[in-house]
Amino acid sequence: MSEIILERQFDEPTTPQEVLDGLEVSGGCFDIHRVDWNASYLGLDGLRMVCHFSAPDMESTRIALRQLGQDTSRLWNASRHDAPGAGAAEIVAANVIVERSFADAVELQAVQDIENAGIHCLEMRKVRFLRTYFSADRRRMLCFYAAPDAESVRQAQREAGVPFDEVWAFDRCAPDSPGRAGG
Repeated sequence: MSEIILERQFDEPTTPQEVLDGLEVSGGCFDIHRVDWNASYLGLDGLRMVCHFSAPDMESTRIALRQLGQDTSRLWNASRHDAPGAGAAEIVAANVIVERSFADAVELQAVQDIENAGIHCLEMRKVRFLRTYFSADRRRMLCFYAAPDAESVRQAQREAGVPFDEVWAFDRCAPDSPGRAGG
């Protein structure tokens, strides 16, 4: 199964419950195309969201989402990289995303080396790296952290000299979320 990421922007704020309600409707399309929705990460402002799917391939996900009327222009294949020793319970505790984009393809290890060199900046602010989704074209990265707030992560990234585009806090919406049927 492939790891698939969809980045979305909204004109009007949405709520975690609206995300969960919308996914109730999508089950049939996802089932037909063997797409599993793993989780969505909704910005606290309700205006941006990242969705994580597993599917046989990206095209299966694209077809299912288009049948639901969704914009797939920011859909991409990813590899998943978890922090050493991070368990499922810790990863679910992530609450901040760092978006990174690169004009040219980069090596994951090159970015990781910069962050590792500045690990004290994270530790000083009680920020813990948990997971990265790295695009197949090696030009996009989403990094997940557990932190007191987005500003703590933003400051740590700046001090460590790690490039980033955006840093934002989120609410996790997933099949096991409260309010989800069967969840």
